[in-house]
Amino acid sequence: MKKILLLTGLALAISCQQKLESTEMASIEEKVESVELAPTGYKIGDEATDFKLKNIDGNYVSLADFKDTKGFIVIFTCNHCPYAKAYEDRIIALDKKYKTKGYPVIAINPNDPIVQPEDSFEEMQIRAKEKGYTFPYLLDEGQKTYPQYGATKTPHVFLLNKENGKNIVRYIGTIDDNYADPNDISVRYVENAVEALLNQKPIPIETTVAIGCTIKVKK
Repeated sequence: MKKILLLTGLALAISCQQKLESTEMASIEEKVESVELAPTGYKIGDEATDFKLKNIDGNYVSLADFKDTKGFIVIFTCNHCPYAKAYEDRIIALDKKYKTKGYPVIAINPNDPIVQPEDSFEEMQIRAKEKGYTFPYLLDEGQKTYPQYGATKTPHVFLLNKENGKNIVRYIGTIDDNYADPNDISVRYVENAVEALLNQKPIPIETTVAIGCTIKVKK
């Protein structure tokens, strides 16, 4: 009798273990599948789809509105982030230098204003006026645009080049190699990339790691 009970208990234990392992495996497979299917954003050579986002003047802006440009310096940035603030003057300088050459800056605030009130539309208007922004400063309402691009930080740059009617991604990453000190920069990644496009030469460095604050998303 004891042997029967022991064997029955052992069989139940094995059955439970098998079910547990099966459940764990299904859970792991589910996680792996979700990782594989998760959008990773644009890569070099991808076509960037257009967007229609609200500018600080209340009007909606699309890339298609800029008929005579050669491309765009799309920068995901914001008000509150110390890194974004450190780069503000350099972003203005990029627009001043390259807008007339066909590559204007298009700034997009990807943050949820409920999570970070300093990045609300009203605060965007105030900040742009204080700094004298010379470029569109757009709000990513609903946070649908930044995931398409794959932006993860503020600031995060995506240099687009117009090719056969398409906006092709040609550089992704940070603006330069020293966010803390604009007077001690060794490599100006965005400038080098734009200059290469203007001179029809290969871009020396196509991707870098964006340095900045994480994008604020409502949980």
